[in-house]
Amino acid sequence: MSISGARVAVMQMRCVADKQRNIDETIDRKLLMELLKRDSVLSIENFPEVVYARCERPSNDGVKTRSDVFFFDYGTVVIWGQTLQEERRFVEEVKAACCVDLLDAAEIEIDEFLFVWSANEKPHIQNDTFTINYQYANDHLVKLSVSHALAQSTKLSVYEYRVVAIVDETKDLPEVLASTGKVVLTRKAVAQLMGQVFLQKSAVNLLSSVLDTPDFFWESDVPDSLQHLYEGCCSYLEYENRVEVLNLRFEVLQEMLDMLRDHLHADHSRYVGMRNDTHAHEKPAHSPARPSAADSNGS
Repeated sequence: MSISGARVAVMQMRCVADKQRNIDETIDRKLLMELLKRDSVLSIENFPEVVYARCERPSNDGVKTRSDVFFFDYGTVVIWGQTLQEERRFVEEVKAACCVDLLDAAEIEIDEFLFVWSANEKPHIQNDTFTINYQYANDHLVKLSVSHALAQSTKLSVYEYRVVAIVDETKDLPEVLASTGKVVLTRKAVAQLMGQVFLQKSAVNLLSSVLDTPDFFWESDVPDSLQHLYEGCCSYLEYENRVEVLNLRFEVLQEMLDMLRDHLHADHSRYVGMRNDTHAHEKPAHSPARPSAADSNGS
């Protein structure tokens, strides 16, 4: 049995043992193909949502090493068989050449795993370690199946980070409202937060490439065993539970912001009502009386 390192990277994130990276929102496939054709790539294969490249690069000691790299259209890259230094250099090249809407440094996600070659075990994951039978050593479809799960999980981590940031920004507001009866945000600030929540929730729910079973597994010539492997990895990564928790956080945030908006609206309505009442009770200033017609004639 031998142990190797693998990485998953996303043009916004990365994965090891692979490592996975997620470093941007999308990858421009046309620019990526141009880059790969110029690079030390032995073969390129296109799949739905993914470009696969088998690469060969000289290592620091001059020995050429081969690696498998999967580029996902939604900004994630999964790299198998490169050292950390090789991976960083490779990802930087891809980021500079063909990434669209790069993530902020704080949003870049990195997940690390190991993979183990075995003589008699079926592919599976346990304790952050993937076990792969020797007979699949050159089967890139097995690695693709695992990479789909890793890439989706890492991409999901970006949205989890963004929601946690909004939660941290607003977590004290209900307590302040309960203790003081006042909302410390303006109506504009509340509206902006509601817009952020809506955009992030829409991004998660509308990106079918992140949430759905990849189209690759529905192709007629793909063995059922690969989908089972993918589903097993998703289960280990608690993918569905995390999506459910994420959507629940969206709902809680939305309810809180709705409450704050309604409170601010009620305060504004009361203020407008008080102003109207004040004007209604104000007595008009007395102006000098005009002389009547009789007074004018008498004079």
